[in-house]
Amino acid sequence: MANTPQAKKRIRRNARRAVVNHNRISRIRTFVKKVEAAIEAGDKTEAATALQAAQPEMARGIATGVLHKNTVARKFSRLTKKVAELA
Repeated sequence: MANTPQAKKRIRRNARRAVVNHNRISRIRTFVKKVEAAIEAGDKTEAATALQAAQPEMARGIATGVLHKNTVARKFSRLTKKVAELA
């Protein structure tokens, strides 16, 4: 149990940040799922536009520190490759 005021404040802050970070990751996953759904449907134009919408969200995840940059680079690379193969 936290004894010092700073430790108690840390617990409160960590709880707030956990909610914010969870929402960010969830939002990124939603954008990625839209791209994957368009790829499954075989719609190249929709997949490309969904990928363009997902890229800034993924970059924001890196900037805020909720995702590692190499993880995002790998996911974006794989999605881009799948969209390109739809031709």
